[in-house]
Amino acid sequence: MTLFGIPLDTHPIWLTLQVASVTTLLLLIIGVPIAWGLSRMRSRWRVVFEALVSLPLVLPPTVLGFYLIIAMNPNGTLTEFLGLFGFDGQLTFNFAGLVIGSVLFSLPFMVQPMMSAFQGLSEEVLDAARLMRATFLDRFFTVILPLSRQGLLVGSVLTFAHTVGEFGVVLMVGGNIEGQTRMVSIAIFDHVESFEYAQAHLLSAVMVIFSFAVLMGVYLINRRFSARLG
Repeated sequence: MTLFGIPLDTHPIWLTLQVASVTTLLLLIIGVPIAWGLSRMRSRWRVVFEALVSLPLVLPPTVLGFYLIIAMNPNGTLTEFLGLFGFDGQLTFNFAGLVIGSVLFSLPFMVQPMMSAFQGLSEEVLDAARLMRATFLDRFFTVILPLSRQGLLVGSVLTFAHTVGEFGVVLMVGGNIEGQTRMVSIAIFDHVESFEYAQAHLLSAVMVIFSFAVLMGVYLINRRFSARLG
């Protein structure tokens, strides 16, 4: 495919979108319960769990990628654990490795907005739902999540965008296999190394436009909900 007369390999774009979509979906399933549990926790150990969840924000991606390679290699702890359930495949240098690395690296981008949303809920509303004898699952899906939709939207958008822009973790866990694990950020790096600046400019421009659109969306979501509350 060519765009503005410049050859464009679309596979890294589609792969990146697939990884970002799967990562966002998995973190909605994993991150929301974690955020709820942390927002309700009153133990002094809460700060420890919050620090663990937020660790990818300050941890160099190469450090996380290094330990993931150790854990997910054929003789690694995670691979051996999954082997107890009949898994005999490979977790590194494939789509599964990209997703696992992305889920761990993007975890705080889902959890933190959801925690803020949960902590901002009115206790009176939660107590009223509880007094009406609604089960926890009923309260959670009909009261808590609808009232926390701002955090849900912001967390989903930030998670998706952060996954699209990943480089260090996905390079170490997924490698740079053309047609299999080469994501957009890695493709840009390859073009620069090969002095293919036109292709690098094109992909970089796409990333800049996408990132700007994501930030605009987040600010518009926050502004819309702030206006409703005001």
